[in-house]
Amino acid sequence: MQALLDALVTGLAQGAMIALVALGYSMVYGVLKLINFAHSEVFMMGAFAGFYLLNALGGADHPVLAAVCGTLGAMALAAALGVLVERIAYRPLRERSRGRASGNVRVTPLVTALGVSVLLKNVAQLAFTARYKSYPQLFGHTRLLIFVVTLVTMGLLQLLVHRTWTGKAMRALSANVEAARLMGVRTGRIIAFTFAVGSGLAALGSVLYCLDQSQAYPTMGEVIGTRAFVAAVLGGIGSIPGAVLGGGLIGILGELAKLTQYSGGQDVLVFFVLIVVLLVKPAGLLGKTGSEKV
Repeated sequence: MQALLDALVTGLAQGAMIALVALGYSMVYGVLKLINFAHSEVFMMGAFAGFYLLNALGGADHPVLAAVCGTLGAMALAAALGVLVERIAYRPLRERSRGRASGNVRVTPLVTALGVSVLLKNVAQLAFTARYKSYPQLFGHTRLLIFVVTLVTMGLLQLLVHRTWTGKAMRALSANVEAARLMGVRTGRIIAFTFAVGSGLAALGSVLYCLDQSQAYPTMGEVIGTRAFVAAVLGGIGSIPGAVLGGGLIGILGELAKLTQYSGGQDVLVFFVLIVVLLVKPAGLLGKTGSEKV
């Protein structure tokens, strides 16, 4: 029973970190209908930014100040990286494909996202080497902190999307980009803002992850990024509560799997559950189905 309770607590903490990354996937997809596979590498870059900032701020001597300032700094750097990726890699493709009806309109950005992911991963290996970077352990109750931060973040995002003019513009873009542009929405700025927020959340998740798991390394985005993508789809991609719900389920399932003789197959279990859910509810647990003109 104690092992089960420990697995649930650990699973909730893991799921909360996954949810923060999944929120970035959901936000970008909700606005652009684009799966930004480079998001997992932004997560990784945020972890390295947090590592260097925490050490520069003297994390061991001033843990609270270093944690707050280091995390905010990592979020800012990741947000800038997300905007840069959008500006260089995705925006030119959108401008060229405007008004076209070809299937390449959606395939090309997808392939570009995969290419940017590989590029960022190799840049990280060249810049930081393949050696693991050990984070300073600043707090004794990191998992509770992670859970609380995730819930607060979800609430703030809900307010942003549903109670502000920017959120209304984001929802307008999600419904119809061209109509939003004709209504005066500056689509380029809103899209860049969406990438900035999503990337900042990825950095927040990466710093919390490393404070709990203690290490940053260039390939860390592969596992967490995959689980976050699955969480976003499972909960209903484009849904903020759905990303949090999906992340929680993925985290708990992974920890429960460790209690069985199939502990090495937790990712197999995750994908199996995803397939079952999508067969029953293709839009995800909290997703909504809609019609599309063709």
